[in-house]
Amino acid sequence: MKKYPLWKALMDYVVSSIAVVILLPFLLILFLAASADTGFPGIFSQQRIGRFGKPFVIWKFKTYHHRNHTKSAFGNWMRRTKLDELPQLINILFGDMSLVGPRPDIPGYYDQLTGENRLILELKPGLTSEAGIIFRNEEFLLSKQKNPLLYNDEILFPEKVRLNLKYYRELSLKNDFMIIWKTLGII
Repeated sequence: MKKYPLWKALMDYVVSSIAVVILLPFLLILFLAASADTGFPGIFSQQRIGRFGKPFVIWKFKTYHHRNHTKSAFGNWMRRTKLDELPQLINILFGDMSLVGPRPDIPGYYDQLTGENRLILELKPGLTSEAGIIFRNEEFLLSKQKNPLLYNDEILFPEKVRLNLKYYRELSLKNDFMIIWKTLGII
């Protein structure tokens, strides 16, 4: 897939534009609440790996206190409901992300893929994905492990790669809508 599918680019731009306009009051409330809870500004940015392995800055609402780096009850709620991810709609508008695609990871994972696995890097990272739905409780899974990093590297990440390659091979408008509906709990 050398060219990015036109249907996907149009869907990303149209849906994220409409979502930002409709959700703007709610986004503002979440921003103000996150700022009051974690310190101003209530936005967190971090470098992630994007399409073709190029780094980009991802945006999220902050969920950790700025002083002691612990999650608050509000931060826990935001992470559990995934509302902390809504600022990524801006990443989609800027063209760094897609509505559906492999969830963006920190450097040292997707950018280190080899062979056929590198096909994943032809996709823009997504706000949601099949792997993201399956591993929605990833933080909990990792908290139960003696060695969370080893568990992630040997179990979770390889399964995410497998699921993301499957998505790459079956890329279609129908599959994107199915993943969006699953994310929203409609199916």
